[in-house]
Amino acid sequence: MARKFLYVIAFLIVLAVAGALAYRMFGPQLMRIAMVPSAEFIEQKPMPASAWADKKMWFARPDIPGNPALWTPDGYKADTAKGDAAVFFIHPTSYLDRFAWNAPLDDAEANDRALLFIRGQASAFNGVGEIWAPRYRQATFGAFLTGQKESQLALNAAYADVNTAWDAFVASIPADKPIILAAHSQGSVHLLRLLRERIAGQSIAKRIAAAYVVGWPVSMTADVPTLGLPACATADQSSCVLSWQSFAEPADMTQVQTAYDVSTGPTGVKRRGTKILCTNPITGTPGSAAPASANKGTIVPSLDMKTGTFEVGAVPARCSPTGFLLIGPAPEGIGTYVLPGNNYHVFDYSLFWADIRADAARRLATFEGRK
Repeated sequence: MARKFLYVIAFLIVLAVAGALAYRMFGPQLMRIAMVPSAEFIEQKPMPASAWADKKMWFARPDIPGNPALWTPDGYKADTAKGDAAVFFIHPTSYLDRFAWNAPLDDAEANDRALLFIRGQASAFNGVGEIWAPRYRQATFGAFLTGQKESQLALNAAYADVNTAWDAFVASIPADKPIILAAHSQGSVHLLRLLRERIAGQSIAKRIAAAYVVGWPVSMTADVPTLGLPACATADQSSCVLSWQSFAEPADMTQVQTAYDVSTGPTGVKRRGTKILCTNPITGTPGSAAPASANKGTIVPSLDMKTGTFEVGAVPARCSPTGFLLIGPAPEGIGTYVLPGNNYHVFDYSLFWADIRADAARRLATFEGRK
């Protein structure tokens, strides 16, 4: 019996090694086969701004009972003071289906995942103001794995919802209220476009205290000049943009770097060879390094990702020469949902939850002092 057991273990090890080798050799192709929709693109009917007057069109809003953005992790001592900003948060991709290019608003699995992301990400801002996080017909995950025209059509449709929700958000808050913008992954794609098309050069740009464009590569040359706000240069600067992408070491950024290198910015400037904006969330400054002891607090998630505990001084951070945020060896307790290449994309916020919280409060204070 013992010998048979060892044979089974050996067989499983061989399968694991073979699987890892297959992924290394054919990973992107396999992911495209599994995740890129085979369905025809269906154009999404535009929705009026009045649609977002309904509470049901928001995952988080100040008047929603059980607002997931109000969550704080076990072990965290709540803030005694609250800021007076309005936070517009765009959640990342939570729709994984390959049978449609855009998520239906009533997809239960996608909505449950979105709530998890808002609890772990948007909650970092609940100390600086009221959080608004709209539902939108997001592009499916597979749209980011292909160059098919349907991919851009799906992103355009998703952005149209975000854009209309933005109008509803602005109309719902006082005209002199400071605004903090935040997003992750697909949400950051839409936030970049929102900054370019609706905020840069407009009067509302004067109300932006900070913009957190996290989990998406932002070119200092091809992107930042189009946003109407500069990259944050100091820890207490306001009205500026922050961005980072987290990798444990040894890190393999090949997939992200390759996609970045073949892309162009909104004005046609090629991103290849341009510097990626890397803000260290611990220091609040670009291109810097900080030891784990300086980390104000990481959320270590539960196995089901529905809650988490608070741990101070757990994760270091330093910006690599190529513009990626390196966090040292894989942190303990955070092993599920790590992407290939030691990419800690899913945890870009939770690794530095308390640091982001302090950063937002600092920049809001600067903004209000400047006013």
